[in-house]
Amino acid sequence: MANVGGGFGTGVVGGVGVGVRPYAELTFDSEGDVDRVTQGTVSRMEATDLLVFAHGWNSDRSTATRLYDRFFAPFEGLVGSGVRLGYVGVVWPSMRFSDEPIPDFDTLAALAEPDLGALDPLTRRALEEFWPERRAELDRVAELLAERADSAAAFIEFGALIRELAGVDAVPALVAPSVPAIFTDDVLEVCRALSVALARAGAPGTGAPGTGAPAAAGGPEGPALTVGGGMRGLWGGAKELLRQAAYYKMKKRAGVVGERGLGPVLAQLAAARPALRFHLIGHSFGARVVSFSLRAVPDRARYVKSVTLLQGAFSHYAFADRLPHDKGTGGALRGLQRRVDGPVVACHSPHDSALKIFYPLASRMAGDSAGLLGFDERWGAIGHDGVQAVPGAPRLTLDTALREGVPTTGCVSVDAGSVVRRGGAPSGAHSDICHEELARLVVDAGRMGR
Repeated sequence: MANVGGGFGTGVVGGVGVGVRPYAELTFDSEGDVDRVTQGTVSRMEATDLLVFAHGWNSDRSTATRLYDRFFAPFEGLVGSGVRLGYVGVVWPSMRFSDEPIPDFDTLAALAEPDLGALDPLTRRALEEFWPERRAELDRVAELLAERADSAAAFIEFGALIRELAGVDAVPALVAPSVPAIFTDDVLEVCRALSVALARAGAPGTGAPGTGAPAAAGGPEGPALTVGGGMRGLWGGAKELLRQAAYYKMKKRAGVVGERGLGPVLAQLAAARPALRFHLIGHSFGARVVSFSLRAVPDRARYVKSVTLLQGAFSHYAFADRLPHDKGTGGALRGLQRRVDGPVVACHSPHDSALKIFYPLASRMAGDSAGLLGFDERWGAIGHDGVQAVPGAPRLTLDTALREGVPTTGCVSVDAGSVVRRGGAPSGAHSDICHEELARLVVDAGRMGR
């Protein structure tokens, strides 16, 4: 296997701390190679239906295991008597930023960080595991964040280090139009924009950068912040740029793990056991993992019975045949909902700051005339406002979906904001997904109910 990174080992099959049975884990490295021991354990599970859940970006293995334990707990009491569930946790190399509190997992007060820009020891260790070849660069990044120099030269050096970590070059938009502008634009303006975004998200200690004053109210693009007292107040935005570099790498990795790893493994298992029904669940970048696994589903195969995306961190146009702003191009997953013998349910919430504020910033491409904080629907996330540009895809509230059911095929968007609503800055309710209502939604989508 290639380097796993992110604190994940190989050969994990036991599911320590997960109360449901039978439970097993599928472990993948950063190239999508599966640990064969875990694959063998899953292949031997006695079940009619497999719930296959992929965690998101802010997860080490311990956090992923706790997530699976909590989310899977209600299912046995929700399914019909003819359904025998098997529970599968997908473990792929992500990393945990410990300053992103997860509801019911972390104590918000314990995570309060007096120095907005500095790296806490847990995050520093996770970064070293995520980028094991970049210890020297990470040492210097940590020094710059701790020093918070009132110096343009320090920010320029920081920006160059971030580009090295992200694996991108500072090239013009015409040369590399797919590189997000946060890695190519002027680093001071990028850090200023990210500081504004942190204030919009209510991050502790974010007033007007450099002034210590509260953020002024602004229009739909965010608070009208002005910078005073030098550049020291922009180092919170610089730390956010580091976070986005890690997410940029994880976003690409999630697609690889899904398409080259999870998808082929499920196809092999389905070929060996054609009666087995699969229900795919993904949170955040894990939603990208399970969605990209559909690329490996053979035409006319019907073993994937449902897909449920919880606060998915990928484009809301992913399933569109044609993009509204470019009619000659479709989404990265265009039409793949047709490979699911059931619905693709995209849960979204207006309380998710990670997807409402930071995802569009990180996804915006170089050369966009609207500027970093300009509003543009092209860069919206499916976990923020659901499936877009797919004709006939219904939009439901969670209450309606649970009361009346979801369609039996195609894409459907479900506003889960009535339960997905808790969480601290900067990510908001992004990880507030352990609710029985969402388990009931998975059961309904998979036609497993009583």
